[in-house]
This record gives sequence, C-alpha cells and structure tokens, in this order.
Amino acid sequence: MIDLINLSIQYGGTFLFENVNLKINPGEHIALVGANGSGKSTLLRLLTGNEKPETGEIVIKKNLRIGYLPQEFSGLKGLPLKEEVRASLPNISDLEIEEKEIIGLLESTDHSDQKYPELIDRLGEIHHLQEALDFYRINSNIEEILIGLGFQEEEFLKNSFAFSGGWRMRILLAKILLSQNDILLLDEPTNHLDFDSLSWLINFLTEYKGAYLIVSHDTYFLNSVTNKTLEIYNDKLSYYNGTYEQYIDFREEREEQLENTRLQQQKEIKHIEKFIERFRYKATKAKQVQSRIKMLEKISRIENADNAETVRIRFPDPPHSGILPLTVEGLSKSFGDNVVLDNLDLQIERGEKVALLGRNGTGKTTFVKLISGRLEPDKGKLIRGHNALVSYYAQEAAEELNPDENILEAVSNIDPDYKESFLRTVLGSFLFHGDDILKKIRVLSGGEKSRVALARMLLSKANFLILDEPTNHLDISSKAILQNALIKFPGTAVIVSHDIDFLLPLITKVVEFRKRSVKIYPGGIDYFLEKKKDEDIKIIPKNTEPIAKQPKPGKDNKRIEAELRQERYNKTKNLKNLISRIEKEIAVLEKNIQILEDKFASPGFYDDQAGARSASAEYEKYKAELEIKFASWTQLTEELEKIEAEFSGL
Repeated sequence: MIDLINLSIQYGGTFLFENVNLKINPGEHIALVGANGSGKSTLLRLLTGNEKPETGEIVIKKNLRIGYLPQEFSGLKGLPLKEEVRASLPNISDLEIEEKEIIGLLESTDHSDQKYPELIDRLGEIHHLQEALDFYRINSNIEEILIGLGFQEEEFLKNSFAFSGGWRMRILLAKILLSQNDILLLDEPTNHLDFDSLSWLINFLTEYKGAYLIVSHDTYFLNSVTNKTLEIYNDKLSYYNGTYEQYIDFREEREEQLENTRLQQQKEIKHIEKFIERFRYKATKAKQVQSRIKMLEKISRIENADNAETVRIRFPDPPHSGILPLTVEGLSKSFGDNVVLDNLDLQIERGEKVALLGRNGTGKTTFVKLISGRLEPDKGKLIRGHNALVSYYAQEAAEELNPDENILEAVSNIDPDYKESFLRTVLGSFLFHGDDILKKIRVLSGGEKSRVALARMLLSKANFLILDEPTNHLDISSKAILQNALIKFPGTAVIVSHDIDFLLPLITKVVEFRKRSVKIYPGGIDYFLEKKKDEDIKIIPKNTEPIAKQPKPGKDNKRIEAELRQERYNKTKNLKNLISRIEKEIAVLEKNIQILEDKFASPGFYDDQAGARSASAEYEKYKAELEIKFASWTQLTEELEKIEAEFSGL
C-alpha cells in the first residue's frame, strides 16, 4: 500500500531517518512511537506529501485515499457544522448534482430520443456509485460521528468558524473519519477529547477496516486500538508486533541488555587504557601500545540508555488538612439561561484522589473554578475544611507565568527556603537540565510552560490540589513523572482528565458529571469502567428507543430526591460541625505539643529542674487530651460514614 525505499531526511546536519525501508500494508493498526524530536510528525508529513525526503522515495498505491489529522490545522470552510463535515465527500456532492441534472434531462427528453437510453444507463451508474459510497446513510453517519465526538444536535446548524480550537479539531477529525479513507494518519487525535468522546473513538477505530498510523501520548488509547508498534530509534524505523504495552516490555529488555553491553564495553576500554598507560614509554612494547591505541579509536562507544521515564523525586510533604477538606451543599451555577450545575452535593475526604469525568460542557471546569475560588456560586455552600490549603492548575496556567522570568526564577519564588540544588533536581525531573533552567518563560513551548507550572504547583506545599487537564502538552516521560509525584502525594487531589492510563494508578473516587448533576463511583477508574459497561447495557437495551427519547423524571421524583437530600443534611450537619470543632482542637493540642518538644530539645532546658518537671507534666496532659480527642474524632467520623452510606444512591 505504501513503501518507503532508502528514505533519508535531516535537519541541521542531523539525520532523523537514514536509508529507511518500510512497508505499510492494508488493514494494519500501527502506533508510531519515539522520543520527542525523533521525527514522528515529520514521517506523517512525508507520507502525505507535505514534506519531501532528502534521498530515497515513497511509493504510494494509485488512488490511495489518505486521511491526515495534524496537530496544527486549518482549512475549515465556514459552513454550518453538518454541511462542513459533508463537504469532506466531494464525490457525493458531484454525484448529487449530476443526478439532478440527468433527472431534469429525462423529464424534458422524449422516450424515442436516442439519448434517452444513454441517460437512463448513466443514472443507473450514478445510483450504483452512490450505493458503493453508502450515500443513503450519509446523513445518519454524519450525525453519528458528530454526536460520538461530543457535538449536540442543536449545534448542527452552527457555523464551523464559531467553534473554539479544540472543537475545530474535532470537526476535522469527523471529516476524516467520514471520508472512507484507505489509511488514516492521526497526530495526537485524543487531544481535547473528553472521556465519552475518547471511548467512542476507541470503539470506532477498533471496528475500522482500513489501516491507520497513530501518534499519541495516551498509552491507554494506543493499547486499545493498535496491534503493531513502529518505533523511531537511532534514525531507524523498526516494527514490533503487539500492543504498545508489549513494545514497552521489549524496550525495557533491550535497554537492560544495552546497559549490560555498555558496562562490559567500559571494562574493556579501561583495561586497554590501563595497558596503554602502563607501557606507553617502554620501547619494547611500542608496537602493542600503538595497536591498542588504534583499537581504542575504532570502538563505537555505547551511550547510556534514555531512562527519563524512571526519574523519581520526592516533593515536600504538605501539612495535614481536616478529615473533610471540602464539603459542597446545594451548589448551583448558571451562565445566563444555561444552567450548568443544579443543587449539587458532594464531600471530598482527606487523601482522596478524585477524577472528574464526563462530556465537555457538563460543568467539570466550572466546578473546579468554583471550588478553587475563581468563580462564585449562584446558590449553595462551599465549605473548606480545617487547614485546607488549595493549589489550582488550570488549563491556562502555563500562560499565567511571568514571561520575563527564567525557569529557575519561576520556581524559586514559591518558597525562599528552597535551595537552588534542590530546585535544579526538581526541574531536572521535569526534563529541564543544565542551562535549560536559565531560559526565559517567553521562549518556551506550550508543553515546557505546562511542566514549569506543574513543578510550581507541586512545590507549593498545598495539601489540596486541583488539576484541570494536567497532561495536555505533556509527553509520556513527563506524564510518568507527574503521575509518580501524585501517587506519592499524601494530600488530596481533584483531577479533570480523560487520560485513562494516567488516572488508573491514582484515582480512589470518580465523580461523573452529567447534565446539571453528578453520579459518584466510590472506587478507581477500573471500577468506574466496569460499572459504566453494566449501565450502558441497562440504559440502552436492544430494540428500544434511545434514552434521550424516554420520558423525563416527574416532579414527584424530584421532590422525593430533594427531601432525601434535606434529610441527609439534617442528620449530618451537627456531626460535621462537631468533627470540624474537634479537628481545630486537635490542631491546637498538636501545636502545643510541638512547642514543648522544641523546648525539650533546646540547650540548657533541664538546668531549671522545676520548670522542666512542670513542662513535662503539661506535655503528658496534652498527650492524654490528644488521645481522647482522636478517639472521639474516630467515633464521630465512623458514625458520619454510616449515615452517608444510607444516602449513597443520591
């Protein structure tokens, strides 16, 4: 289908590919992987003809239809959404026009005219071509794809220019998926997709009959839709059968073998160097020394394997918050006539890692802006728990950095007590090395700015992190570093993300945002996926109308739910207030104990024996009180959990 023959291309004297030979066959589902800057996007541009090789050739099967989704794109026509997508099928439009012309000619041509049978034959050919192009299902196919990618039916007449950048990317993706291409070349297709749209795209590609080549940092997505991996490594292209996960296992084995070979080579080099140094000035050994010098020059030295993904760093532990760092009661928010959140109740406990999932437009970003203080609610309460220290990473956080600062300055102003050596280590874990840290913020790429903003957040000593799409613009290595830091983070985190692989080892609770409401899943992402699978079977049974056309819940149901919410509030209000008061008392006792412990450690403290005895007695008193308070706190929180469990279905 596509053959690359002795292909080479270089930039600035460095080869991305050199004498590469490759064949892409029909129906292959390929993940294209490699380090940043290795040439993944360049290869896609070469295959589309948007870039030319320096040497070699690309042989493409005649009439091969190629659909290409670049990271940066343009080219919308400014048509209504549905027509914009339909315009990706020029053959359909041409056939429609010709069909109308022939029907018009047939109506005005006498049956005895010799042209009449020719017109009838051509009309039959058109109908056969339309059938081959699935003409009679085009409209339903367009609607299915648009809805699958998250568009609403009321947006079908909206001008394509009126959509934001992320939604324009979805429009282009819809056009490509509709166009019945023989091969798809997709460069980061999951950027800007929400969870439901990502799930739909996975299902679509799983059933896709054509070939595709995908570049993506979403490893869950790659594992779900590809069965072959094409790696760019050391200016070569190599195929591996199997999923991305199987390729990673192979790569780890390869790097381990490479490291063992490198260590063996180092031993050999040291042995040769030792011989040269020992006998350099002995005339009787001159011939052997020269022989070994030449041998040393011929050795092709093996470099260290790139193991950036294994970088690990421990960020400062934040102070403890109360047991309930956030309580939301009756929260509502509207923008004009658009009701985004309606009477929302939610509790987040200390140490939880909560994923906010759901279609775009259901209120996830509005919710995190409300709980971070960036927006004010129309109704309801947002109750911050004792000592809850919030840090918020927004999608636009990278653009809020000071462009005149360098990277080191951007992180050093978080806390003056941080030493430069520690900050350099932190920045190194986010892939900023050596003089990189002296680069001005203004010259950084979007991904680099995102990494700086994330480093600042994790250095802030906050115990309640709010992250809105933190993995956008991050490569696989950077995501692994952030993921590891959040796994070790002892505080609470609320994360908006569609990146399943990133969320899997992190999440302890899922909050799914639906239209004006939420549903809570008290478990990880795997638990949520399993439950969603069951719900989908129950919600959309075969041979029934779609759920959207079923009658809405009546007023009685809403009234009953409101009464239950009020009952839960009445039963838990005093308990929560009491728990909050005890947490404050615990904090005072812990502070008093710390002050006394500092005194005990000070020089000369025990010189005043009477004072030391008094302080020791006071210390024991505080410790005993603290133990009693903790026992009360434990009993009350267990009681609260039991009551909450009674209302878990709300």
